[in-house]
Amino acid sequence: MKKLVILSGAGISAESGISTFRDAGGLWDKYPVMQVASIEGYEADPELVINFYNERRKQLLDVKPNQGHMLCAELEKYFDVTVVTQNVDNLHERAGSHNIIHLHGELTKVCSSYNPNNPKYIKELKPEEFEVKMGDKAGDGSQLRPFIVWFGEDVPRIADAAYEAEKADIFVIIGTSMNVYPAAGLLNYVPYNAEVYLIDPKDVYIDTERKITHIKKGASEGMKELMRLIAEG
Repeated sequence: MKKLVILSGAGISAESGISTFRDAGGLWDKYPVMQVASIEGYEADPELVINFYNERRKQLLDVKPNQGHMLCAELEKYFDVTVVTQNVDNLHERAGSHNIIHLHGELTKVCSSYNPNNPKYIKELKPEEFEVKMGDKAGDGSQLRPFIVWFGEDVPRIADAAYEAEKADIFVIIGTSMNVYPAAGLLNYVPYNAEVYLIDPKDVYIDTERKITHIKKGASEGMKELMRLIAEG
C-alpha cells in the first residue's frame, strides 16, 4: 500500500468556521500574537491566555468537520495515510482519520506549566471540562496550561513528521501558506520521485524546483479534485 502524507493548515479548518490567525480579520488582528501564543505572554498574564484558549475550545463545540477533513479520512481506504497538521483543533480526529501528528499541540488537552511535554501531566478534556480556571492544577502542582506549542517553544513532534515525510509516495499540502517553520521544511524530506499536490485557492510561493501540482480550490473542492487525479493516475 502506498504511503500518503497530508500536511494540513488553517485553511482546511476555516471551511468549518474556525477563525484563522493570519488572514485579514483573523485572530492575530484581535490579539497581539505574542500576548496569547508565547511563554512570555503566558507568564505576563496567564489568566488572559487561559481564557483565550477556553474560548477557542468552546468554539469546537459549534463546528463540525467539513468534506475536506472527511476525504482525508476516506483516503485511508486506499493508502497508508498520516496526517501531519499545524492545526490544534480535533476536526481530523472527528472526521475519522487515525494517524495524526499534531505539530502545534492540541486544543482539547492541558498540561503542566513546569514541563508541558511530560506525558504524565497531559490531560484530555471532556467537552464539559473545556473551561479551565486559574488554580486548576496539574499533577505536579503547577497551573494547568493549554497543551499548545507557543512561539519560541520546541516542536517536539517535528522529528516524527519528518520520518513520515521521508516515506511518502504522495505528499499533499492543504490549506497552509508554507510560511511557518519547521512545518514548511517538511517538503525537504519528501523523496524527489514522490507526487506532490498543493490544495489552496490562492497562489502559494514555495521555494523548490520540484514539480508540484497546484489545485487552486478550497479544501473540500480541492480534496474532491485530488481524489479524481489520484484515481486517474
